[in-house]
Amino acid sequence: MAPPLLNLDGIKLTFGGTPLLDGAELSASAGDKIALVGRNGSGKSTLLKIAAGLIEPQDGEVFRQPSATVRYLPQMPDMDDFANVRTYVEAGLGPADDPYRATYLMEHLGLTGEEKPNDLSGGEARRAALARVMAPEPDILLLDEPTNHLDLSVIEWLEEELARTSSALILISHDRRFLERVSRATVWLDRGQTRRLDKGFGHFEEWRDQVLEEEEREQHKLGRQIVREEHWLRYGVTARRKRNMRRLGELQTMRQRFRGHRGAEGTATLVASDAAESGKLVIEAKNIEKSFGDLTVVKGFSTRIQRGDRVGLVGPNGAGKTTLLKMLTGELAPDAGSVRLGVNLEIATLDQKREAVDPAETLAHYLTDGRGESLVINGEQRHVVSYMKDFLFKAEQARTPVRELSGGERARLLLARVLARPANLLVLDEPTNDLDMETLELLQELVAGFAGTVILVSHDRDFLDRTVTSVIAPDGGGRWIEYAGGYSDMLAQRGGTKLEDRKVRPKAEAGEAAVAGRAEIAAAPKGPAKKLSFKQKFALESLPKKIEAVTASISRLENNIADPAYYERDPASFQKTIAALDKERSTLAALEEEWLELEMLREEMEG
Repeated sequence: MAPPLLNLDGIKLTFGGTPLLDGAELSASAGDKIALVGRNGSGKSTLLKIAAGLIEPQDGEVFRQPSATVRYLPQMPDMDDFANVRTYVEAGLGPADDPYRATYLMEHLGLTGEEKPNDLSGGEARRAALARVMAPEPDILLLDEPTNHLDLSVIEWLEEELARTSSALILISHDRRFLERVSRATVWLDRGQTRRLDKGFGHFEEWRDQVLEEEEREQHKLGRQIVREEHWLRYGVTARRKRNMRRLGELQTMRQRFRGHRGAEGTATLVASDAAESGKLVIEAKNIEKSFGDLTVVKGFSTRIQRGDRVGLVGPNGAGKTTLLKMLTGELAPDAGSVRLGVNLEIATLDQKREAVDPAETLAHYLTDGRGESLVINGEQRHVVSYMKDFLFKAEQARTPVRELSGGERARLLLARVLARPANLLVLDEPTNDLDMETLELLQELVAGFAGTVILVSHDRDFLDRTVTSVIAPDGGGRWIEYAGGYSDMLAQRGGTKLEDRKVRPKAEAGEAAVAGRAEIAAAPKGPAKKLSFKQKFALESLPKKIEAVTASISRLENNIADPAYYERDPASFQKTIAALDKERSTLAALEEEWLELEMLREEMEG
């Protein structure tokens, strides 16, 4: 076994009250890829900061190979005092590091390097921080929530990059699919102590459940043993005649172990407040379009969302997911087309922007809207403290300001507020951000079993696969397509093509007229021409009608696959429709390109 580059042994740390870390251990050797998992507030980020040398433990040993380089990605990168992204990224390089590596990473992360730190979005700041810590190719790479604010294309690229790296890797993430694909070992931080599984995160949940079941059995056996020993102490002949001090001491030790046992952390109770049932039709959109200046965000999109549907919106940042979501829910009017909302709709929305919460507001005031000490959940009046406990908050936190909550606690608070509102349509924008695995599993069960309708935006592929009945994804040029099933089903229907790789290119089967017209242009004499040839003029006049006909065909095919039941009803026909749709789009691209070339040629001749 390779010697460790990093070794934490017997780490203890307490911030008053129950120890946060109580003998925690963490070790990483060259090539290790370790997922560090645990409940929100269990101390994962603190342990990672100790590994990075940013926090000193109160007890325990920290060893790092003197020659080893360490880079740490915080949840909130500090970019103050840097003129632009390039200077920030290159500041992380050592004297012997290759500066081209920084340029390579910025390009693949969609950054030019000239961006100003104050102008960056959350996703851009995260990408810049990733480039900074990965550029030196350190011996030890410590990543705290690297996928936060990243879109799917960047997450999938990051998976491949981390799989290739030779750095020892320790990472914290709420993205289960990401952990499954990157990790080779799992360290579970639970009640201040760590347990290690020398397998990737994909094996964690089964192993965790086995550990907790065995712990429960051991605790039960200890309780029974204490009962037997107490019976001997009270009624045994030997005990009455002569006290056996050794046995009494063992009993006292067992009692202390039993009383001092910290049981597994409780789980949140997520129950949505039901409103009256909505109509069967929830949302109907017909050929809706939206543009901002020259940028077309949505073009000719149609869908029917019915009661009980669970629809996921995916796509790169900036693709228009939020715009499409706002049009579907009636918050934003389309430039063209129509949106019809069903009857008796009660909408509850979870906004991913944490800034929407007043940081000075207390938890109790936020949950009740300042209307006393109670709220009504599913027709039952409950005290706000009792409701808070369902979401793992303590009674003393009722008067705690929101600003003092961790990211995971704030995510649970927002969920608590949304689920307290009677609703038959849940609109969830990035609901999985900052949630621990257990709460994520409960949210997944809630969404999958919700009696009403759900529309959610998410970059969490595993969550989408487990919850939604259809996925709406961009296809370029403002076009959006709805696919039956979850995220993996969408990829299968696209032929395995990832979202950012989807390009509409002219193909051989784009139509003989298109190919002939392009050949005519290529064969045209290079010298100045007086006028278009007969074939060119005919093509220029006839192409708009062909484009219109193909566009109408595409619209019909998109309407066909928009039916969520289509795939389940006839999978073979569904796949043929998808193939026909791809062919028609390729034809349209070829016709539009031919028309553009002819139009440019005409203008050149006439100008």
